[in-house]
Amino acid sequence: MTEPIEHEITELLQAWRGGDEQALEKLTPQVYRELHQAARRCMTRERDEHSLQATALINELYLRLSDLKQVDWQNRAHFFALCARQMRRILTDLARARQSEKRGGGAYVVSLDEAPEVAASSHADVLAVDDALNRWHS
Repeated sequence: MTEPIEHEITELLQAWRGGDEQALEKLTPQVYRELHQAARRCMTRERDEHSLQATALINELYLRLSDLKQVDWQNRAHFFALCARQMRRILTDLARARQSEKRGGGAYVVSLDEAPEVAASSHADVLAVDDALNRWHS
């Protein structure tokens, strides 16, 4: 497959912005290879046990790009720069979500009105556990 000419990509980007969905269908195969290479480069900086693969990163990128139809695409370089930024944001969002889970992201949320009831019940639970441990140790 020959490399697409820069102005062809720019024309397709502008047509897509104008609402031409077929332009996106034509654009996708022309930019996929370069996006995949960029995604692999992004992934090499991630930890080894990362669950996301380059192809999945591109799929997530396409989902985000579909929300960016109104971008005033300047040229091919502008498109790829924005894609690289979006890939970094995707990876950053995933890292933040992972950190949130590690730091109590699934913790039970209690309103101030419910707090006295929850505190009283957890206090009773602590006493019950303490009693059980004392009986077990004896």
